[in-house]
Amino acid sequence: MRKLIYGLALFTIAQIIIWIQTNGQFVWPWFKRNPILISLFGGTFISYTFIVGTALVAEYFEGKLWPGRFIGQASGIIVFAFMTWVFLNEGINTKTTISLILATMLFGIQIFWK
Repeated sequence: MRKLIYGLALFTIAQIIIWIQTNGQFVWPWFKRNPILISLFGGTFISYTFIVGTALVAEYFEGKLWPGRFIGQASGIIVFAFMTWVFLNEGINTKTTISLILATMLFGIQIFWK
């Protein structure tokens, strides 16, 4: 279970950094002026974080990759909605709420359905 928790933590950290990397241009002017620097410094760390997270989650699921893919996708949707709400004040409408419910269901299916 520890490997799953660490893998989920790494996925979440990577998703947060991806949000900052790609959407920081709408929050901080410096990000908009320096996309090359942002991509160079963020890209390697993000990739490494996903590689290690994927390895941990795959190990937890006995080498299967699909559960980790779905968990990573669901965590990305959840992180994106939260970060966009906090930093850009984009509210959670009905469509987003349904998407978040589906992401949570996807997450739950992968973890609890053996």
